[in-house]
Amino acid sequence: MLGRVNHIALAVPNLAEAAERYRSMLGASVTEPEALPEHGVSVVFVTLSNTKVELLEPLGADSPIAAFLAKNPAGGMHHICYEVDDILGARDSLVAAGGRVLGDGSPKIGAHGKPVLFLHPKDFFGTLIELEQV
Repeated sequence: MLGRVNHIALAVPNLAEAAERYRSMLGASVTEPEALPEHGVSVVFVTLSNTKVELLEPLGADSPIAAFLAKNPAGGMHHICYEVDDILGARDSLVAAGGRVLGDGSPKIGAHGKPVLFLHPKDFFGTLIELEQV
């Protein structure tokens, strides 16, 4: 079911500061910030040769990233995203195996303009999993 790792997401308290640190200290290529109000975040992507790092900042007090940062004020790893060929098929297989999909179970359009779902972290040893259809 799983393809390659699409990205690893890090929650950060200050997106501009985090992006600049990746640029200046690591020499990374960083995209321009993009607001995703439907997900409650602003994001940039650090482009690597084999994957990406997504830096996430809360967009409003109701953002799930705001809750994460309240528990982890310095930031930290938020989720890992895997690619799948068929997101609905992957969802149905996971649910049939006892997995839990967050939200109403319907894919939303993610930062790359493709359908995404999130899987409950308690089903994956404390790690939030995002699936993105390729």
